Amino acid sequence: MKENRVLEFKECITNTFLKTVSAFANFGTGKIYFGVNDTGRDVGIENPQKACLDIENKINDNIQPKPDFSFSINERTNVICLTVLEGSYKPYFYKGKAYRRSDTASIEVDRVELSRLVLEGQNKYYEELSASQQDLHFSILEGKIQTELGIEKLNQEILKTLNLYNDKNGYNHAAELLADANTMPGIDIARFGASENVIMDRIRLKHNSVLWQLDQAMAVYKRYYVAEVIQGAVRQEKQMIPENAFREAIANALVHRTWDVAADIKISMYEDRIEINSPGGLPFGISEAEYLRGQLSMLRNPVLGNVFFRLRYIEMFGTGIRRIKNEYKDMAAQPEFKIYDNSITVVLPLAASRPQLSDDESRVYELFKGGIILSSSDIAKQLGFGKSKALVLVKNMLAKKVIKVYGQGRGTKYGL
Repeated sequence: MKENRVLEFKECITNTFLKTVSAFANFGTGKIYFGVNDTGRDVGIENPQKACLDIENKINDNIQPKPDFSFSINERTNVICLTVLEGSYKPYFYKGKAYRRSDTASIEVDRVELSRLVLEGQNKYYEELSASQQDLHFSILEGKIQTELGIEKLNQEILKTLNLYNDKNGYNHAAELLADANTMPGIDIARFGASENVIMDRIRLKHNSVLWQLDQAMAVYKRYYVAEVIQGAVRQEKQMIPENAFREAIANALVHRTWDVAADIKISMYEDRIEINSPGGLPFGISEAEYLRGQLSMLRNPVLGNVFFRLRYIEMFGTGIRRIKNEYKDMAAQPEFKIYDNSITVVLPLAASRPQLSDDESRVYELFKGGIILSSSDIAKQLGFGKSKALVLVKNMLAKKVIKVYGQGRGTKYGL
């Protein structure tokens, strides 16, 4: 057992653990083991029952507001486990500062993170705060509503229904994002040539409605990745990258990004792929596996998401990742989803039909769906093949460029 983001060891009881109590209460339930050294070896605490009272008093005297926590004692090792629950009344302060976990350390949050904690504690979202400007106009939104919903005119009552306006605070940030003109960040598109040193085109979309930005991004996509193919007397469109996948990726980037940082969504267009980088990592409470499998959706901007849903840009129930993957289900190259602390990148490769697979190769292919990576031994075990047969199938699928290698040596695994 090693220390990680939700687990910390303390050989003895000093006030340093209180930073971690603040971090767990602010950003996710975690455990602190007292009587365990840095290597994970149990050394125990003398008189653990009395030590629990001491720990409880330190928390009650130093953490504001009081977090929820509980103790358990291992009677055999005299190790105390303190479980701190993520709280509902954020931020939780220690000596006037709020903390978060960074790998195995507890560090003070910055101003942006503190503002987010305050909003979360008030059960509010950044997009619900009053807009920096109130002289807003909505001709683009009105046109979309007329087309999609059949409403003749956008009025203040409809804006209230969409939670974009209220009589007390006026327009909010979500309204500002949808307004014809605003001061918010936008989308930065770069079209590269043979290398990143060759920039063939650069388009910056900002200070305009996010609906307009989405339409403009689609127009740039069609300029470079949709071609007309003549077959006999018939002209047909050929999408080099699936249009629905690109639209889904951009719409989700706009709806799920963090808007309290002055960073643009970056779209990098290459000869063999498009990369969409969106500010903001995963929302707290959702794991990378849940995100990739589309099992759980937590809207960072529910007001904006509701408008996009009503205008049929997105599905409300978190199907974006699945829908992007579905566009590539019969293709050789598969989309990638790269998760970082402060951003998410979606990589959409050129569309190419998947090579013909044998029945056994198709069974192997099915194992890899959902981003799973497996060793040849795993493949043999799950499908009931011999090790040599599994290796032959892997070799053939590598040659067809259906799968690729992850790792090396004894740690070699394979995936789509």
